[in-house]
Amino acid sequence: MIVFDLKCGGGHVFEAWFGSSGDYESQRERTLIACPMCGDTGIEKAVMAPNVAAKGNRQGNVAAGGKPDPKQLMAALAQAQAKMLEGSTHVGLAFADKARAMHLGEEAHAPIHGQASIEDAKALIDEGVAVAPLPLPVVPPEQRN
Repeated sequence: MIVFDLKCGGGHVFEAWFGSSGDYESQRERTLIACPMCGDTGIEKAVMAPNVAAKGNRQGNVAAGGKPDPKQLMAALAQAQAKMLEGSTHVGLAFADKARAMHLGEEAHAPIHGQASIEDAKALIDEGVAVAPLPLPVVPPEQRN
């Protein structure tokens, strides 16, 4: 796994993980990478700060060889996401409709999460509906084991 700081045409900088540099290039060329803030697919690599090692022989929470363990990183992200979703209802593909209905006062406000296309997310943002992407794909409750 490799992490890149990316920048959209609107100047938003965000971080994304890829299997390799080639995976990043392939996804960028096919416009599969979108800015989580505005949905722009005109993505380029942003300038990244160098990773400077700490003094001494401090490895911290890393696997043998001094590299972070991808499984531990993904588990930590999943745990953070689970904390974010506490008290939230999964609405699946109805996310855009439910969020819009709450915004318009047609439904009571409540924390929800689900799926929306980039076009739907852009439309919600344009309408003033507060939405945010999640750092990992959400596994719907009926598919969890």
